[in-house]
Amino acid sequence: MRAQAPITAIRAEAYTVPTDGPEADGTFAWDATTIVVIHIQAGGQEGIGYTYSDTTNAEFVNRSLSPLLREFDALDVPAAHRAMQIKVRNLGRSGLAATAISAVDVALWDLKAKLLGLPLARLLGMVRLTVPIYGSGGFTNYDDARLGAQLAGWVERDGCRWVKMKIGSDPGRDPARIAAARKAIGQAALFVDANGALSRKAALRLADLCAGSGVTWFEEPVSSDDLAGLRLLRDRVPAPVEIAAGEYAYNLDDVRRMLEAGAVDVQQADASRCGGISGFLAVGALCAAHHIDLSGHCAPSLHLHAACAIPHLRHLEYFHDHVRLESMLFDGAAIAKDGVIVPDLGRAGLGLVLKAADAARFAA
Repeated sequence: MRAQAPITAIRAEAYTVPTDGPEADGTFAWDATTIVVIHIQAGGQEGIGYTYSDTTNAEFVNRSLSPLLREFDALDVPAAHRAMQIKVRNLGRSGLAATAISAVDVALWDLKAKLLGLPLARLLGMVRLTVPIYGSGGFTNYDDARLGAQLAGWVERDGCRWVKMKIGSDPGRDPARIAAARKAIGQAALFVDANGALSRKAALRLADLCAGSGVTWFEEPVSSDDLAGLRLLRDRVPAPVEIAAGEYAYNLDDVRRMLEAGAVDVQQADASRCGGISGFLAVGALCAAHHIDLSGHCAPSLHLHAACAIPHLRHLEYFHDHVRLESMLFDGAAIAKDGVIVPDLGRAGLGLVLKAADAARFAA
């Protein structure tokens, strides 16, 4: 069948943007974030997508995925997505291959919506007009003053009902840090994220303290690979505290295994890792089948339109690094107000335009 809108060009570019200061969580420290941006052209339109990954992703897209997808019909996103999955069979579907495919998939959906003259949320079908967010940062290297100021800012300035802090790099100091956070945010709900840094017993001890400090969300108390450990925590932590994980799911099987293990109260997924818009929608359907809410991980401007189409969506992470970077590099980036972000339904696709001149100085 002749393509109605054959893909004529695909290119990827990588940009490494310094953070506004050193940052750390329970298992890692960093001072820069790399974003890989995809441009796909067809029918006189250009779609963009991106992932937060490594600069090598740009080379992989340009060398392997770009030749594969030329002449594919830009309106047939599932066909292009399947071809990419087949292409990486011998490389493995996870890790860098998954993030590359995710970024291209997002660009394909953006392009399709533009070809049809629709905002992506309308193309996908909306179940909500606004997407609730939680402020996220609170890095473990912050002193108590900076921690409190950042968390309080999301509550007071952006109207967030929930905020999240990192824990786990120094568990002995975490109780005092949690107390400082609680004092700073008043009645807002407090989330904590250990990034898999803790043992099962250490996580259980901290969970008891969390419940007494008004913490309602404990993310990755143990490694996401330890499904039995997550299930143990879910069964034994005090009832107000929910267990969340899933940001490192690279495909639907990863999510299925987590849900079937009963490992989480709230499933997380990241469209920049789990197969793009296509993967995120599939995760949403799987969560609905298991009667579990889905929470979007990071990259708020990338997730916004798809989040409007997920019936069982709990909220979306408004992550400090990505909010800052997306506002620097994209016109149309999501901006929080009254605890939500809202898609611009007056723009086709994702509503994002790369600020090429601003991005050029960060070219990797």
